Parts: sequence; C-alpha cells; structure tokens
Amino acid sequence: MGIYSTVMEAVTEATGLSPTAFFTILAMMVVVYKIVCGMFLGPEDFSQKPQKEPIQVGDITESELRAYDGSDPKKPLLIAIKGQIYDVSSSKVFYGRGGAYSMFTGRDASRALAMLSFKPEDLTGNLEGLSAEELSVLEDWECKFLDKYPIVGRVAQPSNTSQNGDGLHIHHNDTNGHQQQQTKDD
Repeated sequence: MGIYSTVMEAVTEATGLSPTAFFTILAMMVVVYKIVCGMFLGPEDFSQKPQKEPIQVGDITESELRAYDGSDPKKPLLIAIKGQIYDVSSSKVFYGRGGAYSMFTGRDASRALAMLSFKPEDLTGNLEGLSAEELSVLEDWECKFLDKYPIVGRVAQPSNTSQNGDGLHIHHNDTNGHQQQQTKDD
C-alpha cells in the first residue's frame, strides 16, 4: 500500500488534481489521440509494403513527363530536378493528389525548388537568372532526392533545328544546363 499512496500523493502534488480526475483526463487524452490518428492514418499505413521496382522511363519530354502527375493511379509519380527524373511514388502523402507538394509532380521543378516558390510560373527547369544562393538551395534539394528516390530517366530537350548551307544544327542543354550545339552533315 505504501507505493500506491506515494504515487497518488505525487499525482495530487504535481498536478493539483485528485488522482481520479488526473487518470480520467489521461484516459480521455488517449482516446482522443486514437480517434484523431485514425482520421488520418489507417492500419495499412503502418504496415511495410514491398517496394515496387521503379519503372524506367528513359528520356522523355516535359510534355510526356506531365502524364506522371498523379492523375493516373497506375502511373508512378515523377518529378524532375535539373533534367534528372525521380520516382517519388514512395511519398504519395506529399506528392500525390492533394499532397502539399503535388504541384511539383509531373514537372521539372528545378526553378521552383531553388526559389522555394509555389508559383505556377516557377514550375520550370529554367535556371537562368538564379542567384548563387538559390542554386545552392537547389543542390540541397537534389542531394535529398538522390538519397531518397530512384532516378528513372531524364528530361529530353526538344530539338531546335535550323537548316543552313553547312548542315543541320541541333541545340540542346548539357548536364549542367549549358546550351551546346551539335552539327550533323547531310
């Protein structure tokens, strides 16, 4: 009986409540916690699902990338950073429909991530005019994605071609985003 009395006195002294009131409030808090958690997460969210092998998409255009925005539940969720395409399907809570970052899905979000922007006009792979600090922020994002998500392809740059007397000139961006020119003779 000594331990019981000591615990009850300690509860009263520490909380200013009777032991009955304290344990009633504690039980109600546990019930409310269980109810609230049940509203957002189900038991299946806690079970480990076997990881699916990521689907390799290879080189696709930005318009083809948009098909992987979560509107088709059979397709993976993809995001590109600096032309690299990542499968973020394992984070559907964030990148799936209704998720906090769903606007980035199906896009090259490099500029928006660098600028920490949610503006639709910043959802592009265009890095022109970004400050050194913004490029550093983008590198941090890129490292996080490299650590967490598999690379499944690259954004293919549309070919800008022009014909002149010397041959066909194709302009494309290299891996650092710098424009390169390649000449093909007829």
